[in-house]
Amino acid sequence: MSTDENIPRRAVVHTKPGEHSVEEEALPPALAKKPVAAKSPAEWAYQRLILYIQNFEKMLDSEQEIAMGFTDTGGGFLRIEGLGHFDPDIVTFYGTDQTGAKVQLVQHVSQLNVLLRAMPKELEDAEPRRIGFQLAKALDNEVDGAEGEGP
Repeated sequence: MSTDENIPRRAVVHTKPGEHSVEEEALPPALAKKPVAAKSPAEWAYQRLILYIQNFEKMLDSEQEIAMGFTDTGGGFLRIEGLGHFDPDIVTFYGTDQTGAKVQLVQHVSQLNVLLRAMPKELEDAEPRRIGFQLAKALDNEVDGAEGEGP
């Protein structure tokens, strides 16, 4: 692997042949253009979460959408409808829980634990929502220094 500071070290081992994961892919250009050392912990966690979410969604069928479990609270699951970060160290998840109530999880990057889970689609006749692909597209469209700027 290259020693380029824009390409972080990563590795993965699977027990099943043919399994695929984010660690085996090249970084998208939007992530590779800025050195990791120049990113805040929140920005870097946010960008990698997008990759993991998008990869997980590739494994879902047309009747499933992505949700995340609360790994340390016993609070159930959050259907992921949005993801954000607030530099230098906050990552935020937006969505609804299994009852349909609005949920927002604000988490410090040092406490970040995410369990991704497939859940049945919210609406039977609708196309499944793929937040990972929407997030990746938004990341590709970011202009250096302009993302997340306030009014």
